[in-house]
Formats: sequence, C-alpha cells, structure tokens
Amino acid sequence: MPLLHVVLILIVVGVLLWLVNAYIPMQATVKKILNAVVVIALVLWLLTVFGVLNSVPDIRIGK
Repeated sequence: MPLLHVVLILIVVGVLLWLVNAYIPMQATVKKILNAVVVIALVLWLLTVFGVLNSVPDIRIGK
C-alpha cells in the first residue's frame, strides 16, 4: 500500500474521530474508551501494513 494512501486513511480517521468527539454528546468515559479503541485499531493496522505483524490475519478466535 502506498504511503500516500496510509496518510490519507489516517487523516480521514482522525477527522471522523474529531467529528464524533466534537458533535456527538457522550460521557467523558465513553469518549475515552472510543478514542482508545480507535487508536489501538489504527496502531495494529499500521503494524500490519508495514509488515511488523504479518501473523495477525492468521489469528482465529473460537473454533
């Protein structure tokens, strides 16, 4: 995946997260959990894109 696509995806996700945080009324704890989940998902996705975590697609939960 080209670096430009990665940067554009990060910008889009950041803007969407900012819009949700700014315009959707939520409790502070829910916002913190949402932000943490999005950041963790992005970090895992970036590590997979750059080849650090090649075995993530092989992980299965359940049978």
